[in-house]
Amino acid sequence: MEKRTRLLTIIGIITGILLVSVAVWWFWLREPPFPEGLVQANGRIEGDHYTVSGKWPGRIVELLVREGDVVVTGQVMIKLDDAQTLEKVNQAKSAVDVIAAQLRAAETSLSVFKKNVPLKIATAKAGLNHADAELISSHATEQQMQKDAERFQALLLTETVEKHRSELADLSWKVAQAQHRTARAARTKAEKLQAEAELGWDQIEANTNEVAAIAAQLKQGQAALAEAQSVMNDLIIRAPASGMVTTRIADNGEMVASGSPLFDIVDLDSLYLKVYVPQKEIGKVRLGLPAQIFTDAFPDKPFPAVIRYIASQAEFTPKEVQTQDERVKLVYAAKLYLAENPQHQLTPGLPADAVIRWQEESPWAKPRW
Repeated sequence: MEKRTRLLTIIGIITGILLVSVAVWWFWLREPPFPEGLVQANGRIEGDHYTVSGKWPGRIVELLVREGDVVVTGQVMIKLDDAQTLEKVNQAKSAVDVIAAQLRAAETSLSVFKKNVPLKIATAKAGLNHADAELISSHATEQQMQKDAERFQALLLTETVEKHRSELADLSWKVAQAQHRTARAARTKAEKLQAEAELGWDQIEANTNEVAAIAAQLKQGQAALAEAQSVMNDLIIRAPASGMVTTRIADNGEMVASGSPLFDIVDLDSLYLKVYVPQKEIGKVRLGLPAQIFTDAFPDKPFPAVIRYIASQAEFTPKEVQTQDERVKLVYAAKLYLAENPQHQLTPGLPADAVIRWQEESPWAKPRW
């Protein structure tokens, strides 16, 4: 009887200890359940990629960046051999300088013609007007002298006037005739000068056409220079965006083809975590939901993120997912874009866990696997 009582006592004590242990674990040691309203996922950090390539083939003479280097937009990454292109640029510059000098000379000549031709025409016109006046005056004088000479000749026949006066009248008539011939010659010369002056307009038109032709040649030369300079600039390959060089394909001294990829750059300011949400949880996830990303490198520092992509079709869990029970389940890919990446602490390829909050009132919690 005593043995039975003792056994029951021991059993009671053990039971009490177990109950106390369970109570202590439940109230003090037990980890609270994962909050409702949160979804866990994991994956690897990725980023927007930029492929760097050249427009022209050539030999690499200078390689300035390698894998892991951080570059900024416009930074020189590769220089290709530019000896032949430089020669073309210099030739194009020389041709442009020569044509530009020709254009300046033609424009100067045209400017001089434009100033002188109207003046010459005005002078010639004034000379012609004067010659016309002289011709009219000499013609009138000649006619008057002719009449006087004929009248004195008639009077001489009747012996009404002296022969000497008749001879003087006849001489005056001959002088007037000579003056009239001179006036006619002067007018003819004035007409010729005016005609020559009028030809200046044709010369102006010819010079204008010459200036236009030389200007067109200069434009073509400048286009050829710009094209050669563009090729020259394209032989210096620059970073199309800021980020980290993840892949380098070429090396110093290698010949590269036109358009062949040379580098791969990932934008460190536009990183995202690609995760895989189980099929049973996908109904809770939608675009725009906030999330927090956790990494082994910064276990106590959550990085805020936002869901900006959800796949429309399910797939089997990829191999890189390291959860214990999710390897053969159907999942949906989602991209959680980081709001920021201070000091570029996160880099592509880094494994990370995420917590997505689909109920606003739910408190944040670290992921538990």
